[in-house]
Amino acid sequence: MPGATAAGDIEILAVDDGRGGGDVPRAGGDDDGASGGRGASRILSRRYFTGMGLGIVAILMFFMALVSAYIVRKGTGMDWMPVALPPVLFINTAILLASSLTLELARRRLGLGDRSGFQTYWQVTTGLGLLFLAGQLIAWRQLVAAGAYFSSNPASSFFYTFTATHGVHLLGGIVALVVVAARSFDRAKVTRATAAELTSVYWHFMDGLWVFLLALLYLGR
Repeated sequence: MPGATAAGDIEILAVDDGRGGGDVPRAGGDDDGASGGRGASRILSRRYFTGMGLGIVAILMFFMALVSAYIVRKGTGMDWMPVALPPVLFINTAILLASSLTLELARRRLGLGDRSGFQTYWQVTTGLGLLFLAGQLIAWRQLVAAGAYFSSNPASSFFYTFTATHGVHLLGGIVALVVVAARSFDRAKVTRATAAELTSVYWHFMDGLWVFLLALLYLGR
């Protein structure tokens, strides 16, 4: 009948106009790495990665300025006395490199949906980071015991400056590790997997930066 057909058309339009029927997907992340609104989540992820990239560039520029000052000061002064690097620094380097490995193992477990394995490797990474910082403090104590203070000569001043600034930035990475492990991502704008990837980018950068600084301090004495 004409009347029934018109009523049916009205009902179909009411469903299809976007106000009725179906649930609106969430743009936020959830705890296991899945995403409700995939398009919005990708845009947010790109923004976070862009911000991380800009932050890394800023940190790199800061350290390159210190490196330039190190090279110039070493070549223009007669008061430069090379610092004997404590052997514990090389042990610390091995610890930090191991933390990058456990971090990637943690991300792999998360991608496989193994939350227990993820937490285990993630906590090991956090512990290795703390162990690295403790080792740096031990290196400082050994230098102080040998009579090499911050103000002893330009070489020792740069050593403490390099290790302290790197340690502070690495401590920021440890804070990020703790947050990713402890936070609930049910209502977060990004997933736990995205947060873990962002943290890993920063952590690997800090690892590589330390290897470069150690090579500079060892070879550029």
